[in-house]
This record gives sequence, structure tokens and C-alpha cells, in this order.
Amino acid sequence: MLPEIFIQPALKALVPNLALGCVAACVSVEKHSEALWREIDQRLAHLAATIKPEQPNTLPQIAAMRGAYKALGKDPSRYRGSAEALLRRVLSGKGLYQINSVVDINNLVSLESLHPAGAYDLEKITPPIELRVGTAGESYKGIGKDLINIENLPVFADADGPFGSPTSDSERAMVSLETRKVLMAVFSFTGPEGLERWMQSAGEMLRRYSGGDGIETSMVA
Repeated sequence: MLPEIFIQPALKALVPNLALGCVAACVSVEKHSEALWREIDQRLAHLAATIKPEQPNTLPQIAAMRGAYKALGKDPSRYRGSAEALLRRVLSGKGLYQINSVVDINNLVSLESLHPAGAYDLEKITPPIELRVGTAGESYKGIGKDLINIENLPVFADADGPFGSPTSDSERAMVSLETRKVLMAVFSFTGPEGLERWMQSAGEMLRRYSGGDGIETSMVA
């Protein structure tokens, strides 16, 4: 089930510490899980109690991601990684979006790991998947957004073109209530250390809260 995923050498040359923690599973997506949200609320309370609102840019994972974006020629304050954007939202007291059980798990993993994470409908993707540098003029329709300029961003692309990035994903491969096979990817800009923990955490929550079955994991560095 887990598709072939690799990192473009040109991207790896610019961002040598880039690594991916990937999880694939068969799932039953729920609109809302009370049990999951009890766990999310507890974990968000802990995050809010341990990280100050002025701290995000100094956290190693977020600082590394911002440095990587600068190396690629992208302004990290304009194109924030999803972990930074979610953390700033939580620390400002706005809480976390409620989307569906798989996306909510993905967002919790992103917040706790402080790494961007993306969740994709595997049946809308044509492998192999390459994480590469967005090329001049490239864009896609973001989830709940207009066209996103993905030039110089790290982007996931398949045979049909780009579909995801550490900043914002596309509508094409988004997870819906009809999704039956999911790929979740954690983007680390600090190397592979610690990714095993987050792959296991994602797999366990997918099993508990989204009927996750046939779970497979892989690290790409």
C-alpha cells in the first residue's frame, strides 16, 4: 500500500537534513470523534502551558524549517509551515480546526512533533511520489484557499503533478469522508531522529480513532 516515495537530489542538496516519516493505512474516516477530541484538548492544554506565544521561531524544528525555506528562496513568514501556523493559532487561543478524524490526527501529530505533516487520499495519487522543489510558475488550488504559489517550496508530486507541501496541501488529494486509503507524511527539517516516534503515534491514533488497518511505515532521508 505504501507507495514509492523519494526526495529529489536537488532538494536534498539545498536542504540536507530533510527527512520524511510516512504512514499508510486503510481507514474509515469519521466527521467527528469525541474520544479523539478529548485527547486533543488534553494535549493542546499541555502545549499551551509549556510554549510561550513568542517562542515558535526559536523552537529547533520550526527554526530549521524556516532556514530551509530561506535556502530555497521562499519567505518563511509569508509561507509558514503548517506546524508553525497551527502552533501560533493554538497559542493565540483560537483552538484547532475540526475537519475529520484523519485530518485532526494529522494536525495533532504536526503540533506535537513541531514538524509539518500532510494527509493525502492514496486513491487520488498516482505513484511514484517525489518530494521536489516547486518550479517557476507552479501552483495548485489549496484546501479552502485560492491558488497557492508553490514555486521554490518543497512539494510532493506524482504523475499528475504537485499535490502537497509542508505549507498547504491541494484539493486534489485531500482526505474526505469517502477516503479509504490514506498516506500521512511528517516533514522533518532536522533529520530523521525522532521520526519513528511520530510515525508510531500517527499509526496508533489512526487505529484507535479512524479504524486504521494494514498500517505500513517508512522513513525517507
